[in-house]
Amino acid sequence: MNYKEAYTHWLESPALSAEEKAELTAIQGDEKEIESRFFSQLEFGTAGLRGTMGVGLYRMNVHVIRHATQAFAEVILAEGPEAAARGVAVCYDCRNNSALFAREAACVMAGNGIPVRLFESLRPTPELSFAIREYHCIAGINITASHNPKVYNGYKVYWEDGAQLPPKHADEVSAKMQVLDVFNCVKTADYDKAVAEGAITIMGEETDEKFLAKALEQVNDKAAVEAVADTFKMVYTPFHGTGHKLIPEALRRLGMKHVICVPEQMVIDGNFPTVVSPNPENPEGFYLAVDIAKREGADFILGSDPDADRVGLMVKGKDGEYKVLTGNQTGVLLLDYLIGAKNRTGKMPKNPVALKSLVSTEMARKVAEENGLACYDTFTGFKFLAQKKDQLEESGEGNVIMSFEESYGYMLGSFVRDKDAVTAAVAMTEMAAWYYGKGMTLADALDALYEKYGTYQEKTMNLVMPGLDGLKKMAKLMVDLRNDPPKTVGGTAVTQWKDYKDGSVVDVATGAKSTMELSGSNVLRYELADGSSVIVRPSGTEPKVKVYIMTNGESKDVCAEKVARYAAWAEGLKN
Repeated sequence: MNYKEAYTHWLESPALSAEEKAELTAIQGDEKEIESRFFSQLEFGTAGLRGTMGVGLYRMNVHVIRHATQAFAEVILAEGPEAAARGVAVCYDCRNNSALFAREAACVMAGNGIPVRLFESLRPTPELSFAIREYHCIAGINITASHNPKVYNGYKVYWEDGAQLPPKHADEVSAKMQVLDVFNCVKTADYDKAVAEGAITIMGEETDEKFLAKALEQVNDKAAVEAVADTFKMVYTPFHGTGHKLIPEALRRLGMKHVICVPEQMVIDGNFPTVVSPNPENPEGFYLAVDIAKREGADFILGSDPDADRVGLMVKGKDGEYKVLTGNQTGVLLLDYLIGAKNRTGKMPKNPVALKSLVSTEMARKVAEENGLACYDTFTGFKFLAQKKDQLEESGEGNVIMSFEESYGYMLGSFVRDKDAVTAAVAMTEMAAWYYGKGMTLADALDALYEKYGTYQEKTMNLVMPGLDGLKKMAKLMVDLRNDPPKTVGGTAVTQWKDYKDGSVVDVATGAKSTMELSGSNVLRYELADGSSVIVRPSGTEPKVKVYIMTNGESKDVCAEKVARYAAWAEGLKN
């Protein structure tokens, strides 16, 4: 049906509440708004669903949640009765409607005869990944929109390994959503009855304890923290989200005596009243933490995003001001620290490996290889990092000590298969304490790494293209770049065109073609004559095209000049 028919179908459905019908009635006659809500379903991908909340087919609401869960339940049931009997774990974050959406998802799974383990209250995303593995569930559902603005919510799905849903199963769910009626297909159970009968089991502190124990097993040098605990201070903020409980507790168990939490941001609130965006990538969100850090003389600031899977740092410079570290800088610092700590304490495994996404800094490869580690790239997304980790370790080719993405995601250990701010917060605090014991801040440590390995600088640009027109512009941009790839970027010659859709590599000078290991993703990469790389890919969760600029050179000024030129070229892609 077209968007007008879909609008009428919803407006006339008895499944809608009076309030929901009023919301749809209020847009009668507004063709653009009706089209934006009903032109299509939200696309179900390997990351599930994500969108703005509201009534409509292209919005996040209880009906879309039930519809997606019914489709997911049918995919699980197709795996057979033994698989379905293993059940599904369900988790949710601090966002408006997250608790409601999680309960609705649990009731649909129970209504399909699939047992559910539902967290009693909001929990970090990595704890869901852990719970799936710990309780041998067949799958998991997480209601979260991560660091998106408050108007968003999302529905993330996981498979039995604790990683996000493989493409095969995601395609199956998507196909079922295309044929199942959004209202009439749903089988659901009464929540209280399902709990009373054991179809829905509530998880709480017992799972927290198991998860924290695993996180603390990743500590390499607790003595480094204990040696400075009396004077070493840090500030922590959960940005109103799910890290509020477990991260301070994990740091206390690490041996920290002075973890100063930002009181206003310890309040759980899906409206995120103290920040424009609850994203640790944005320096402006840390203003309350900076005030406290200056007043208390803290060494560094740590912030986790609302679902506590990503973590960002601010570090004190020589001028006493606090500066945000990029995800790349933090990743390189942590990798170098872990190599040193594991070597010092005898915990380095045989055939050690570092993993990163292909859009993350090449400095990580330099750090790894100069210290005898292999370093592999994967596509963006921790499901790909998790797959590579499993492949390497199951084959005996390598043991992964750390996986990371430039977007502030880090995975340590083998008990989760997703980025994990809780465990990363422990590792980063241990690292900061170790440097503090040597009279160094993390800013000093980063400068030392640049001296040792060379200077690198990266920039991630978001070319925002909102609305239905934006989706069309994003698709056209990628088509145009494939049809007419650039021979220069910002005045520098392009030496290679790499297309990760088909795995092709073209030598620009000769036209010679070859292939690379990675293929199957809508990503373009340009290798430049000065050793820089520029990568272009549409976001899978937001209406924007992302451009990643990666440079290196003999100084920060040289790198900054390159970044500025390539960023100006990227800006021109919006036109």
